[in-house]
Amino acid sequence: MNRVSMALSALALALIAGGGAHAGDKEVAKTVSVGGSCAKCDLSGKKLTNARFMGANLASAILIGTDLRGATFSGSNFQSADLSRADLRGASMMGANFGGALFMDAHLDGVEAQGANFAGADLSKANATGAELQGANFSRTVVARADFSGAELQAANFSRADGHGANFKGAELAAANFVLASFHKASFRSAELTSANLVRGDFSGADFKDANLHRTNLSGAVLAGAKGLTQDQLDEACGDSHTVLPKGLEVKSCRGAIVVRVPRAPHPPRPPTPPKPRWIIGQN
Repeated sequence: MNRVSMALSALALALIAGGGAHAGDKEVAKTVSVGGSCAKCDLSGKKLTNARFMGANLASAILIGTDLRGATFSGSNFQSADLSRADLRGASMMGANFGGALFMDAHLDGVEAQGANFAGADLSKANATGAELQGANFSRTVVARADFSGAELQAANFSRADGHGANFKGAELAAANFVLASFHKASFRSAELTSANLVRGDFSGADFKDANLHRTNLSGAVLAGAKGLTQDQLDEACGDSHTVLPKGLEVKSCRGAIVVRVPRAPHPPRPPTPPKPRWIIGQN
């Protein structure tokens, strides 16, 4: 079939996953539109390129090594699903729930997942280079040795996340939240961390070469042994007495930080009052 459109019930999805024309056939369909519920279904290794998951419930489903390139996950629930080694390059995951899901060694290059929920998920060694993840929730997520280089992660939430050895080279992390996170030996080279919140996070041994720390809050953060960190960068940031920095560096207190307020533009002057009309009377 070139196109299959179905509302997935447990039975229908079971036929796709294991039955169909041939039980061992991994070629499902080039375009599949799926909805409905099929929790714990096994779709491991199936080819679901460009599939559209519309309001589907695949909680705890098994999609190990599944080909999901270009797939769309709209309002769908994949909580605790196993997508280890899955190929999701170019997928659209906006508004989807992947809480507690497994993405170990998964390919997430170039995905669009603004506002998606990955809380408690495991993205160890996942490749998310160039991904669009603005506002995504990675709270308590494991992103150890994951690659987010060049990703757009503005306002993303990494609170209490474990990201030791993760790569954020050139990533956009403005206003991102790293409170109580652990990013030991992670790379933030050339990353944009303007107004990011690193409060009480562990960034020991992390690489901050050429990172933008303008208005970054380092209160209570541990940056012992941080690489590439300069006083010029820290002069743009703020911290407190509990901030741990490499020897010879210091940071001003956030409490005493200077707040720059842009003055309002002055009101334009009132236009001048037009002159009174003059009547010219001529005589012939």
